[in-house]
Order: sequence, then structure tokens, then C-alpha cells
Amino acid sequence: MSHQVFFLYIVKIFIVFYSNSHRFVFFLLNNIYWRTKLPCRHTSYKGNDANGLPQYSSMTNPSSSFSFSFITGFITLHLLWTSTCYASGCYTSIISFGDSLADTGNLKQLDSIKNEQPLHFFLPPYGETFFHTPTGRCSNGRLIIDFIAEGIRLPLVRPFVGAKGNRLMESRSGVNFAVVGATALDSSFHAARGVDNPLTNSSLRVQLSWFKQSLQSICLNVEDCKHLIERSLILMGEIGGNDYNHALQAGKSIDEVETYIPFVIEAIGSAVNELIDLGAKTLLVPGNLPIGCSPVYLTMYYGSDKEEYDNSTGCLIRLNKLALYHNELLQIALNQIRKRHPDVIIIYADYYNAAMQIFRSPKKYGFTNGALKACCGGGGPFNYNSSVPCAHPSSNLCLQPHTYVNWDGLHLTQAAYKFIYKSLFQGPYTTPQFNHVCHTQILKEMVGLSSSM
Repeated sequence: MSHQVFFLYIVKIFIVFYSNSHRFVFFLLNNIYWRTKLPCRHTSYKGNDANGLPQYSSMTNPSSSFSFSFITGFITLHLLWTSTCYASGCYTSIISFGDSLADTGNLKQLDSIKNEQPLHFFLPPYGETFFHTPTGRCSNGRLIIDFIAEGIRLPLVRPFVGAKGNRLMESRSGVNFAVVGATALDSSFHAARGVDNPLTNSSLRVQLSWFKQSLQSICLNVEDCKHLIERSLILMGEIGGNDYNHALQAGKSIDEVETYIPFVIEAIGSAVNELIDLGAKTLLVPGNLPIGCSPVYLTMYYGSDKEEYDNSTGCLIRLNKLALYHNELLQIALNQIRKRHPDVIIIYADYYNAAMQIFRSPKKYGFTNGALKACCGGGGPFNYNSSVPCAHPSSNLCLQPHTYVNWDGLHLTQAAYKFIYKSLFQGPYTTPQFNHVCHTQILKEMVGLSSSM
């Protein structure tokens, strides 16, 4: 087989099969390689050596073999050229923790148990754009976690609460423990400071306990659990934003809330370390969004001379600095964890700067109705009124949600979440970059697979 023909054959294999299974492709390439090592008619097969590799007589024609390093190089170039790893099987499941930016239905399930009037998050028009019904997601459609799942070709991640029997076993492809309103710190921390959480006491520690309890139902044994967690993409939030939101909305000063940040970061770091101890190998940890751009705060501080506004965005400078301080300490903590666990991939997701693109230039990215006014709300300069939330009979709803960044005053639209997702996972706003991490994972698996053949 000539080198040129062989090269075209490899290309054809990649085109036909790579989108389905990189393991299958590698198996074929490995077999092709050994076939090209077969000798010409004047040589003979001598058997395998101590390592199980085939050996041939010295009469083998060198021109009949094709360098495996070329194949490896071709694979590497192909992976680097490919901008995504979505069909490659980098991860077999998603395990998620967090708050309303990631909850796909847990609070809705918890709320239904109470048999009380449902919260406004669980009424139309929530969910109208994609699901056409409220699902418990705090948006008109999908969240960042949904786009991640679609991107790596996994099912949308189901909520943990209410999952039983077969539904719980389906959690092997992903399970979500995030809860709307959840905090990184336990409710006792906030209660001691006079702050009540009106939505839930399902803090990050509580979500972790749910996860550990669920393993005995999801896994067959300890080794199976370890394998499941190792092959999972762990999403750590976003979490921590509500530790500040609940306090600010309860009337705490920005200066006081700033003192919470080291405690919040410690709680997140502790959770990351605990998951690593359980076997996690890839964790995605988002920072906070620019909360100074949220209609809820723009309304709270409206007309206040005490607050300064960013002339380029109209956002509140001090609140955005609060988010940046959180993000700065979070990155320091993650770097320390990376040093202790060099074999673990810890990805920082820069939600803040990914989102600031659309707050600085909303029309440039298709958000023609701006970034600071809610699509659904109770009126006012930013269409937000805490007494008339989205889904209230007196609230108003925009006609084109995809042209708005903000959905209900605190949460974003599906279009905004999709933009942030693309900036993170197809752009430069993750550290290390997610697509590079995924390609590295594929190569490691290929090397491991080849050594086992």
C-alpha cells in the first residue's frame, strides 16, 4: 500500500467514523498499523515478543511499514484542528451543584411536596421559549448547563429531587443537585446575621450530602462509583451569588456583605476538595456574574447618589467590584487546589467577563432591546418590581425575549445564557480552555487504549 493511498484511507476513516466513536477509530488505525508492518513475501512471522508485540525476520522491507508516529501526529493535528470535542466521549455524565443558574427542577419538586401555591418561577411564561412549559428553570428556556449537556452530546441533566428507581439509575448520564436560591454557606451562617433565605436551606453542603447518599443507589459498588465520578464533568455552580443576594436584599450594606466572601470561597474550596477525594478528575467552577448589571439592583439603588454607575454599561460599579473580589479570591483558592492535586483538571469559568461583552455592546451581539431591562416584570425603568414579579397576573412580557439579556430582573434569557456558553466553551473564557482540556482527555484515553491492545 503506497503512503499516499494509506493517507487517504486514514482520512476516509476519520470522516466516516470519528463523529461516532474515537475508540473505534483508534482500534481501526491500530490494526491498520500492524497490517502495514506485515512483511513482504520474502519474510516470515517469528511470533510475539515478551510484551506481546509481533516480531518479523530481518528481511522485512522497510518501505512496507508506515510510521505509527505519523498516525499519532495526524490524530493530534485533527484534534487540534477540531474546535469541539462534543462527540468524542470526553465525559460520560454531568454532576451539577449550584443555585438558580443551574437548577433544572429541584426546587420545583421540593415546592410541589409542600402542596402550597407554586412560586412564580414555576408558572408561565417561564420555560416558554424552548420547553413550552415551566420546568423549574429560572429563564424562558435553557440554561448554561443545558447547552453544556447538548454540546457534549449528553441528555439534559435531570434534577435529583423526585428521582426514584429507574429514574435514579438514569442519573448515571447526569444528575443535578442545584437548587434555586441555594447558598454556598449554611443557613445558620446567614441566620446568625439576621438574613433569612425565603426559598431553601439546600446549601452546597446539603447538596453534597444528597450526592453522597445517592451513590449507593446509582453505583454497583465502590469501584463503579469511582469510575463514574472520574468520567464525569463536575459543575460547581455557579454558587455563592445568593450568599450576597439574600443579604443585600435584606438591607445589608455592600461593605458588610463583602466580609462574607472569604467564608463563601472557603465553602466552595472545601466542596471541591471533597469531590476530589471522592474521585473527581474534572471540575468546572464558575465565578460570579456582574450583579451590578441586574435590574433588581439597578431598581433597588435607583436614584441613589451613593452609588456610582459605569458610564460604558450603566451598571453599578461597587456591586460589580463585589463580584470581581469574589472571583479573584476564588481563582486564588483554585490555584492552591491545583497545586495539591496536579492530576486533577480544575477549570475556572469566567462568567463575569463572558457576560460583560453583552453588557458593554448588547446590540453588537443581537440584544437590540438592551441589557439592563428585564423582558418579564412589573414595570418601572428596568421592568422590575419586587411586588409584581414575572408571572404575576399584573406583570408584562416582552414579545421577543431573544433580543433581551435579562429575563426576570435577576436571571438571564436563554439567548444570553447561550451567548455566555459559547464564549466559555468555544472561546477564551475558561482557564484552562475547555476545548483544549477535552482534546487532552481524548489523547490520554487513546494512549491508554493502545497500551491495552
